[in-house]
Amino acid sequence: MIYLLVLIVLLSVFWIFTYNSLIKYRNWVRESWAQIDVQLKRRYDLIPNLVETVKGYAKHEQETLEKVIRARNDLVGTGKSPQERVDADIALTSTLRSLFALAEAYPDLKANQNFMMLQEELSGTENKIAYARQLYNNTIMKYNTKIQSFPTNLIASFHGFTEESMLEIPERERENIQVRF
Repeated sequence: MIYLLVLIVLLSVFWIFTYNSLIKYRNWVRESWAQIDVQLKRRYDLIPNLVETVKGYAKHEQETLEKVIRARNDLVGTGKSPQERVDADIALTSTLRSLFALAEAYPDLKANQNFMMLQEELSGTENKIAYARQLYNNTIMKYNTKIQSFPTNLIASFHGFTEESMLEIPERERENIQVRF
């Protein structure tokens, strides 16, 4: 009888420990997504300043500026999955490239201190977004491994823990870049 009681206590302690570790991993997943969200918000806030700086120099480039603003607004749509947000983020990055290409056509803009500072801020933010994406995928991998491993998978399935999807880059972004001189 004592052995049975000890076994029940040990199994209960194991169950509690495992459940708490699953909660910890799930919260890490949420926190790592929040880090991406923070950096996307930072970039979202920087873009209007950049657009306003460019407007003064490139009045007839209105279409490019509108594309940047449209892509920026698409990024913050509610109810989007992390992957949909990443896809919108990639579209925004593409339109930002065209905005920075305008600087080459306007030497005064290229030399403008505000433009240079904003461009540097955006570049730093892009690096932080890339790092946050790596952290997110790493956290997802650890979480998924945890809920798939025996015997944790029994407890995870009992409590409804499910796999999370890693962020993936679309095929078009994986292609080699052609550089021609």
